[in-house]
Amino acid sequence: MSYICSHCGKEHEEWPALTFNAPYAYYRLSNEDKNNIAELGSDHCIINYKNQTDLFIRATLIQKVNSHCNNLDYGIWVSLSEKSYNDYADNFDNENHITSYFGYLSNNIPGYEDTFIIHTTVNTRAGNERPEVVPHEGFEHPFVTDYYNGIEKDEAERRIADMSKSQ
Repeated sequence: MSYICSHCGKEHEEWPALTFNAPYAYYRLSNEDKNNIAELGSDHCIINYKNQTDLFIRATLIQKVNSHCNNLDYGIWVSLSEKSYNDYADNFDNENHITSYFGYLSNNIPGYEDTFIIHTTVNTRAGNERPEVVPHEGFEHPFVTDYYNGIEKDEAERRIADMSKSQ
């Protein structure tokens, strides 16, 4: 399968990562609020509401594709508690900091409803790679079921095509 990259405009043969440029909560803000109460970077997002602050980091999620040599990679956002976010930020440049955090998936994955409520474990990785997210196996949601059971190649290609159209 080849595709046209929405970022560089060139044709590629390998599967692209399905990426989100911001967490779901950021997309819902008005332009005024994006300018006044939010801070969006390449690896973090902070939204300062009147009564709370929401903290997000960028991460990856790898979806197994059954009977195929490639997996489907997602570039997603997860929300963290203040304590976890501060630990992550304090160690952002530490190549050897390996830990796990509880987080919530913070994007709405096309083809599923309400994926931004899925409980996850966020695992940091050596070498300053983006953390990898693993949904909690006991959380009942079709996306979590697909994560653990895998999806078929045609489903992966449909997801790539659908996300390419929407960007």
